[in-house]
Amino acid sequence: MKKILLYSALALLLLLGVFMFVLPGQVTKRANAVLAHAPYTPSASAQALHQSLDIVDLHCDALLWNRDLLERGKTGHVDVPRLIVGNVALEVFTIVSKVPFGLNMERTNGNSDMITVLAIAQRWPPRTWGSLKERALYQAEKLHEFADRSQGKLVLIKTAADLQSYLARRQTDRDLTAGFLGIEGAQVLEGDLANIDVLFDAGFRMMAPTHFFDNDIAGSAHGVEKGGLTEKGKEMIRRMEAKRMLVDLAHASPQTIDDVLAIANKPVLVSHTGVKGTCDGARNLSDGHVKRIAATGGVIGIAYFDAAICATDIQAIVRAIHYTADLAGVEHVGLGSDFDGAVSTPFDTAGLVQLTEALLAEGFSETEIGLIMGGNVLRVLQENLPIK
Repeated sequence: MKKILLYSALALLLLLGVFMFVLPGQVTKRANAVLAHAPYTPSASAQALHQSLDIVDLHCDALLWNRDLLERGKTGHVDVPRLIVGNVALEVFTIVSKVPFGLNMERTNGNSDMITVLAIAQRWPPRTWGSLKERALYQAEKLHEFADRSQGKLVLIKTAADLQSYLARRQTDRDLTAGFLGIEGAQVLEGDLANIDVLFDAGFRMMAPTHFFDNDIAGSAHGVEKGGLTEKGKEMIRRMEAKRMLVDLAHASPQTIDDVLAIANKPVLVSHTGVKGTCDGARNLSDGHVKRIAATGGVIGIAYFDAAICATDIQAIVRAIHYTADLAGVEHVGLGSDFDGAVSTPFDTAGLVQLTEALLAEGFSETEIGLIMGGNVLRVLQENLPIK
């Protein structure tokens, strides 16, 4: 009997070890595939143009995974070395707090949560296991810690003054990158709008009302009811604008988009999306919404994954960019990869020069490519972030 108990205990410890130390790495490796790895071989003209740009990507989920982002990884899409190789001036690190089991694009309820399992398996602090707000704060702490250890290679952007100073430095030093914090879904507020202040103080400067399910703020494009902004949601938008936090309409239901646009006094962003004109997906923007978002002065970040662009190749990304630019103006299009968001993409962030080359081949001018690859987002941030 003692031997049976001993062997049972050892088996349990082995399973726990696999769960805690092996499984998370295998999950991120399989979930965030890169379809074509380096080396990339762009033309000399594309490489020269690419290196002259200030590139901004509006969305990645790299903070969800237990990877040291100061080390060049062999899995996933984003880390500081690859951002620098890809000449990315600013990466928006948008945190995930809750993802239901049975997730689908058409009808998902919020009654379960896979991130609890992932948080425990990745040995996140116990305070994060039962609190969505604490998960957001912990991921923000991770980015701050990476910046502190980066010897100046990773700069955090919280204000317009931060951004201006950083871009001036980058004119003579391209061997660095910057990060910016956003949130997928206002469920992190845990029902209390006062937590907007808590999250702002932690460095967050962008938040989406919803992610994959309806909440007490608004309806999701993937939710059950797919309603619009609640009264609490309307107050959230007002408070965010007062603090100069940007509203992100990725994953919002059509009614939520309408309701936000009806009350927004600032430009709104869509951090990662497709457009129905090239891919008629549940989460993608209609022509009318594309035009109305552009009318706020905002920017639409085109994503790189199948559900957004109906393919997994660079040409599909370019088609969506071209369609959106023709419809709303090139000044309102940007990049919204969804790197490390449990998606497969045609390249990782080190391979972004391929997109520059594809945009050149599509007939965009160098000036237009500069706007698409980052200039449009930088304009919105410089004009709308807290001054200092």
